[in-house]
Amino acid sequence: MRHIIFGGDGFVGRHLAPKLLADGQEVIVADIVKSDLAHYRHARFATCDVTDPDSVANVGIRADDMVYNLSAKMLSPIQVRAKRHDFFFPVNYHGTENIIRAMAKAGAPRLVHFTTDMIYGHTVTYPMTEDHPVAPLGEYGLSKLKTEELAAEWREKGMNISLFRPRLIIGPGRLGILEKLFKLIDWNLPVPMIGSGKNPYQFISVFDCAEAARLAWKAGVPNEAYNLGSLNPPPVKKLLGDLVKHAGSKSLLIPTPGWAVKRTLDLLDLMNMPLMDPEQYLIADEECVLDVSKGKRDLGWAPQYRDEDMLIAAYKEYRAKKDGHEVVASQVPAE
Repeated sequence: MRHIIFGGDGFVGRHLAPKLLADGQEVIVADIVKSDLAHYRHARFATCDVTDPDSVANVGIRADDMVYNLSAKMLSPIQVRAKRHDFFFPVNYHGTENIIRAMAKAGAPRLVHFTTDMIYGHTVTYPMTEDHPVAPLGEYGLSKLKTEELAAEWREKGMNISLFRPRLIIGPGRLGILEKLFKLIDWNLPVPMIGSGKNPYQFISVFDCAEAARLAWKAGVPNEAYNLGSLNPPPVKKLLGDLVKHAGSKSLLIPTPGWAVKRTLDLLDLMNMPLMDPEQYLIADEECVLDVSKGKRDLGWAPQYRDEDMLIAAYKEYRAKKDGHEVVASQVPAE
């Protein structure tokens, strides 16, 4: 079987492709850039800009292909308010639409598509199941929610589309907002927390995400949505405290009034000087924990990596790069 991974040169795709190759499958990576990755000796690469319908069509989807959409614009780098819609929607929504339309034209009915837990917005019920109300707090979450609505329309036309809603994905080669945290710890500076730090914070490993996508294919691509997150996430204060201790840093964790920090960040956002995206800070002191039991029941999937280990592995990679050492991705469980 052929497996076409749109956005496959990116973070999750570069871990999914080797898994599928190890299963003896034919893999085509369709992306706008091609990195120097070992698995391209065995996988085919097709240059593709998902925002261009003709570019997507030129990939040559066939009726019996298994398709994955991992293409996305993420919350990093931070965008000013006025630019967010035009930053997220061309790739996240219109790119998804172009892929699905190309699949429909080819008669290819099976798609695994990644969205985000940001579609939920504020925590209403705890833990969050896939039935949690959806009310995204910004253009990123909205762009992803619109793709889920698009998926619902095409499911009614006969497509099988499995949706994955991950928490913050971390792993080798991706730091994002964590780099700011690591710099504070390296410089022995205070680390402010939004709120008391008593609420849990949940990551998901890129390796666990890739395995979830593979298992969705193995399970016949259920017409369902699945949360992706770690098990038993620790409180923010413990998570960061363990990291500070590991780093041998003198940084102190500083609890803050959550409401005051959020209003300050709101003001900076209005002034076009955002330090974080509102979708990140508005929920930073809430108990945003995903219930991932549905993936276990339907797909036999379960996360293998702990938040504490992921964060420390990320810091180790950050330090190795700062010290000029090469990091072997396979030796780093997550970042």
